Amino acid sequence: MKTRAETKVDWLEVAGRRIPRVWRELWPARQRGGHSLHEISYRACFKAELPRFFLRRMSRPGDLVLDPFMGRGTTLIEAALLGRVPCGNDLNPLARILCEPRLDPPEESEVEERLSLYRRDLVDPGPDADEPDLEVFYHPVTLGLLRALRSRFLEGEKSGSLDRTDRWLRMIATNRLSGHSPGFFSVRTMPPNQAVSIETQRKLNERRGLRPEPKDVLDLMARKSRSLRRGLDAEVLEGLRRVAARARFLTEDAAALESLPDASVRLVVTSPPFLDVVDYAKDNWLRCWFNGFDAEAIGRRLSTPSRLGEWIGKMMEVFRALVRVLLPGGWVVFEVGEVRGGKIRLEESILPAAAAAGLEPVSVLVNLQEFTKTSNCWGVENNRKGTNTNRLVLLRKPGGLGSREGRPWG
Repeated sequence: MKTRAETKVDWLEVAGRRIPRVWRELWPARQRGGHSLHEISYRACFKAELPRFFLRRMSRPGDLVLDPFMGRGTTLIEAALLGRVPCGNDLNPLARILCEPRLDPPEESEVEERLSLYRRDLVDPGPDADEPDLEVFYHPVTLGLLRALRSRFLEGEKSGSLDRTDRWLRMIATNRLSGHSPGFFSVRTMPPNQAVSIETQRKLNERRGLRPEPKDVLDLMARKSRSLRRGLDAEVLEGLRRVAARARFLTEDAAALESLPDASVRLVVTSPPFLDVVDYAKDNWLRCWFNGFDAEAIGRRLSTPSRLGEWIGKMMEVFRALVRVLLPGGWVVFEVGEVRGGKIRLEESILPAAAAAGLEPVSVLVNLQEFTKTSNCWGVENNRKGTNTNRLVLLRKPGGLGSREGRPWG
């Protein structure tokens, strides 16, 4: 029987104060422990257990919870499941497409009816003049149906006619475009949270003797819909829809958050880009094509400083924005990692930057766990290097109730 990892503590000096860095297991390491609604892949996303741990301790139902770097929306979905009001921001417009439909899932009968309509009415419009060479990923029959779906969604977005069922199915199709198992539309490729380049896929096909086979795209979408909905019952659906109407989605600079009023947010749970470690636009080029986005333009907006000093300067601007939108006594949980081969521990630079911006450093929590499948795939070592480390910087806005030295994770 595996025993719980022993708690360890060391100390960091920040602005004349000693800040504890606590090493302990915070939640179980089992695979897919969260709600089925979370099972949408995205590069460098954290597990649902992370926001849940802090949502239960640092917020109450009805509170506004913010993730200024929302990605696939893990914090928002978990906040909604717990009755909090979700607010997400991301410069990548794919983030909203992947998250918003999961706050208001259609009934399974609605999904089945809409897929039957697609099967009857969709017609391949043919390739656009600028369509990439996608036959390295898809059989021509599969590609034709993807073009038809793409055309329907783009036209519906332009005319404003997309309803919640269309948006749900667009989210599913976006998620199923490429992956390494039969449940995806593509030939076998790299893990599902990114798309390799056309040239890389061509080489993979040649080396492994792969050849795209026809896929029943609509059947695969139906299966994924059922999988996402398997944890839903009437009570959960009612709770989601109660907060979905109040949810907010922003596509702004996280250093400004101009659409959010002062002192409106109770809790922030987020993980920023770790320097220039991940190229989100490059990883999502295929998803951008499907949704009519310019991946290169998104890449320019999402560019992240490669030098630590410049990155810290950008994070200080983010912290100043968070000080403005947080309620007095509100919390920030800022998940960072180790970069540059484990030589740079980002929390050691983040703490003084947060203090200079007006937030009170409270502690650092390092989640001690053993990871297997995902970490091995990306060459991430247990408790070292990357997001699997879960190095969590806890910060508070001065004021409000509670002690500055409070330990809400205890």
